[in-house]
Amino acid sequence: MPSFSHNYIGGERVASLGEDLFEVRSPYNDELVGTVPAATKGDIDLAVSAARTAFDEGPWPSMSPAERQAVLKKFADLHAARCDEFAQLINRENGIPLMFCAGVQQYIPLLNAAYLDVAARFPWEVTRPAMPQGETLQRCVPLGVVAVIIPWNAPHQSALAKLVPALLAGCTVVLKLAPETGLDGHFLGELFAEAGVPKGVVNILTADREVSEHLVTHPDVDKIAFTGSTAAGKRIATLAGEGLKRVSLELGGKSAAIVLPDADLVATVEALRFASFFSSGQACVAQTRVLVPAELHDRFVEALVEMVQGMKVGDPANPETFIGPLVSKRQQERVWSYIESGLAEGATLAAGGLGMPDGLTQGAFVRPTVFSNVKNSMRIAQEEIFGPVVCVIPYQDVDEAVALANDSPYGLAGGVWTADHARGVEVARRIRTGTFAVNGSGPDCLAPFGGFKQSGIGREFGEQGLSHYIEHQAIYL
Repeated sequence: MPSFSHNYIGGERVASLGEDLFEVRSPYNDELVGTVPAATKGDIDLAVSAARTAFDEGPWPSMSPAERQAVLKKFADLHAARCDEFAQLINRENGIPLMFCAGVQQYIPLLNAAYLDVAARFPWEVTRPAMPQGETLQRCVPLGVVAVIIPWNAPHQSALAKLVPALLAGCTVVLKLAPETGLDGHFLGELFAEAGVPKGVVNILTADREVSEHLVTHPDVDKIAFTGSTAAGKRIATLAGEGLKRVSLELGGKSAAIVLPDADLVATVEALRFASFFSSGQACVAQTRVLVPAELHDRFVEALVEMVQGMKVGDPANPETFIGPLVSKRQQERVWSYIESGLAEGATLAAGGLGMPDGLTQGAFVRPTVFSNVKNSMRIAQEEIFGPVVCVIPYQDVDEAVALANDSPYGLAGGVWTADHARGVEVARRIRTGTFAVNGSGPDCLAPFGGFKQSGIGREFGEQGLSHYIEHQAIYL
C-alpha cells in the first residue's frame, strides 16, 4: 500500500506536526489505497519557510536558465519512465478509467518538452535601445515563492503544468495536494531531488480547505497557482487580493459543441464520446452543451443515446471501461441533484437518469445521462455539473448557435463540428472562450490554455504560461 507517513519539506521527509491522516479510498469499492498526513497550519509554515529560504538564500533562483533547464529535463525523463505506474495509482485514487489516466500521463512528457522548448527560446535578458536615449537591460526574474494548489481529476498534469514553468523561471514551490488524491503527488518529491533540484525548492503536502487557506494567505507566499472550481477560485482571488499576491486561476467550464447542419452525424456523435464524456465527465473542458439544428435534433439525440448506452460502465481498472465512478459519494449526490433539477425544469430525459447503472450495487457511479430539448437558461445548461451529463439544445440558425454558446458565465473551451473547415474557423472566431476546436483538433502544448469570464485568470502552457512565474525588471544603462 503506497502510504506516506511524512510530508516532503526542505528536501526531506518530515513528520507532520499533527496526528491526523487522510485515508485515500477507491470510489469504486471503498478499498483503502493508502494514507497521508493531514497537514496542519504549522506544517504549512514549515513548508513555506523552506521555500522562502531556498528562494532568498539558495542557488536555484541565481542559476542560469540553461542550468535549470538541464535539471528539469532530467526530471521529465525520470517522470516519463514511471507514467504507467502513476496512471495506475491515480486510477485507484480517483476512479477515473485507466484509459484516461494513462492518456493523461502519456501527454505529460509532451507538455514538459513544450515548456523546455519555450524556456530555451525565452528572452530572459535583452539589451535594447532606450527611449529617448541610451540603452535598457530588460530582465525576466523569478517571481518568488509559489503556492500550487491542484484538484483531484488530473493531479500530475495539473501539478506539473504549474511546477515546471515555475521551476524553469527560478521560483520555489509549495505543492498542496487534494485529499482525494493525496498520494500520487508525494512521489514527485524524490523525483525532483534525484533530478538535482536543491533542497527546499519543492515542498509537498496534503491539506484540507481551512489549512489550504492558511497557505494562500501566508505572508511569505508571492503567488497562487490554482486549478479547481470557480467558487474556490473566487475565494482564493479574494484572499490573495488582500495581500496583493499574484494569482493564476484555471477554473470551471460549461463548454458548447456546436454541430452545424452539414456535420457528419455519425462521426460527430462518436467524437463526442470523448469530447463530452472523457474522465466520466469530470473535466473542465468537457463539451457538455451540445447545440444542434432544430430540424436534426431528434435524429441527433437518437444517435447520441445509442452511443451513450453502448459505453462500458464499471471497474475503472478495466482497460475497456469508459465510464467509472465519480471521485466520491458527495460528488455522486451532487450530480444526482442536477439530474433532479433537469427533470424538474422540464428537460427531456433521453438516456440515463437517477440511480445506479445496471448491474452495479456499489461505488460512486452516475448513469451516463443525456437530456434533450434543453433550454439554455436551465441550471443543467448554465452550471458546471462535473459528471457524465450532457444537454442537447436545439437552435434555429448559426447566429443563434453562437449566441447560445456565448450565453454562459464560463468561457473555457468548446468546439464546432462541420464539413466546411473554413466555416468552422469562422464560427470559432465568434466564440468567447480561451480555446476552441474545429472538428476535434488539438490540443497544442505550445498554445496558451485558460478561460474567459468565470473560467479563470491567466494562462498555462507556452510562453504565456511561463510568463506567469516571472517579474520584469528594467535596468537603465
